[in-house]
Amino acid sequence: MRVVVAEDLYLLRDGLVRLLEAYGHEVVAAVGDGPATRRALAELRPDVAVIDVRMPPTFSDEGLQAALEARRAQPGLPVLVLSQHVEQLYARELLADGRGGIGYLLKDRVFDADQFIDAVERVAGGGTSLDPAVVARLMAAPTASPLTTLTDREREIISLMAEGLSNQAIARRLYLSEGAVSKHTTSIFAKLGIATDDNNNRRVLAVLTFLDAVQ
Repeated sequence: MRVVVAEDLYLLRDGLVRLLEAYGHEVVAAVGDGPATRRALAELRPDVAVIDVRMPPTFSDEGLQAALEARRAQPGLPVLVLSQHVEQLYARELLADGRGGIGYLLKDRVFDADQFIDAVERVAGGGTSLDPAVVARLMAAPTASPLTTLTDREREIISLMAEGLSNQAIARRLYLSEGAVSKHTTSIFAKLGIATDDNNNRRVLAVLTFLDAVQ
């Protein structure tokens, strides 16, 4: 894959580049601030971008805004955002267009090479990958309707969907058949009022509802 890496800390940026290249991916640009990130995404149109949330010049959410801007210009552009802390709002903003190809990962996960690369590749393939810590925070928070209509098993499954797992992977994790997981996901979509729509990813919309319940 062709990857743009945007991270203002040189050592981390260099480490990300080396890690991605070690797994056979081509890093077409490695940049350290918001304006350079915007230019790289617009000019190079990578297969996936790995972007730090807080970057110069504002050190607020410059990277996130660059990612959102790029997604508006190139709908569906796969973006994996890195953050130092759990910020549910960031995940919510990224998923707001109802499409896949989005990930939100804490920087600690970068030190687990396999987990990081799995997240990058899952996002590049059009899936979602929310950090398990974000999902755990959501599960621990008081929930509101319509999530209260879900069974305990369905809540387990939607939390794993939020992490980006496929039905096959969920089945392995929960020791269920893939058919059983498929029935549960169909039930989840029905209870959350998510109809089949060619313009949206139903799994992403389910995760959005999950995030909205605890805002």
